[in-house]
Amino acid sequence: MQSNITHRNKESSQILSSKKKPRVKYHWLKIWGPGLIVMLADTDAGCLITAAQSGTKWGYTMLLPQLLLIPILYMAQEMTVRLGIVTRKGHGELIRENFGTGWAWLSAVTLAVSAIGALLTEFVGVAGVGELFGMSKWITVPIATLLLVGIAFCGSYRRVEKIGVTIGLAELAFVIAVIMIRPNITQMARGLVTIPWRHSSYIYLLAANVGAVIMPWMIFYQQGAVVDKKLSTTEIPQERRDTLVGTFITQGIMLIFVIAFAATIGNKTNVTSLNTVGDLANALAPFIGGTAANLLIGASILGGALVAALVVALAGTWGITEVLNWKHSLNEP
Repeated sequence: MQSNITHRNKESSQILSSKKKPRVKYHWLKIWGPGLIVMLADTDAGCLITAAQSGTKWGYTMLLPQLLLIPILYMAQEMTVRLGIVTRKGHGELIRENFGTGWAWLSAVTLAVSAIGALLTEFVGVAGVGELFGMSKWITVPIATLLLVGIAFCGSYRRVEKIGVTIGLAELAFVIAVIMIRPNITQMARGLVTIPWRHSSYIYLLAANVGAVIMPWMIFYQQGAVVDKKLSTTEIPQERRDTLVGTFITQGIMLIFVIAFAATIGNKTNVTSLNTVGDLANALAPFIGGTAANLLIGASILGGALVAALVVALAGTWGITEVLNWKHSLNEP
């Protein structure tokens, strides 16, 4: 009798443990997100245009700087993960509490200025994508604005995050362009060991790439996101992996833009300056076709611009409300 009871208890415990295993196995899906979305937002419209200009002007010699930025970008964002999870406070709130309201307001003002500039860049990118397909900016920009406002009022941070990551993954469409172009591997390897540091224009573009990759609103956003997501200290390793994967994705996107334009119009004479979305599509059209160029450039720029606009708007809102000591969670009704 007792042996039967013991046997049944073992069976029931095995059933319970088997039910719990999938939850443990896929628990990382609930933790990952802040690192992915902030890194996808990092490759916004301005960054992608800068990457295209870099590949056009200096070819494959711009590949190594993009690779060297990977650990720097990861370290900057990983610190915000630990700060947010351990203290359960946003970046603006920590500045206010540890350095006073004066420094807090200075950080809030600089954040607001950078956020406004970034938002203008993103909406210019959205307008440029619309013009590729004959749509007026007076239609595309209001639609994008309404879409972003609707996402922000979804009712929970997790939902906003999922939608943002999904939109941002559209940037990966440009991988198809690189496959179609078929860059020369030997030339790429040669470019990795060539650094024309004596040229001032190379240093200027290098500085532009650094500025395009590391931005203040990214720090405010990711720290606020891990707080809003209520992550615990036991989940720091998973959030680090989330940030690391996001870092490789964002720099990978920058690399494929550099490679695509280096392999096509890089170092060629009489090249039109690449300042708009239309310029990028027109430059690639002779190599992959007009329709493919419009679709792939359009998807990449639109995905990056929309997710960046969402992240920048939330980062600015969180940062300012943290300085003012106002409630600002997306999970509050």
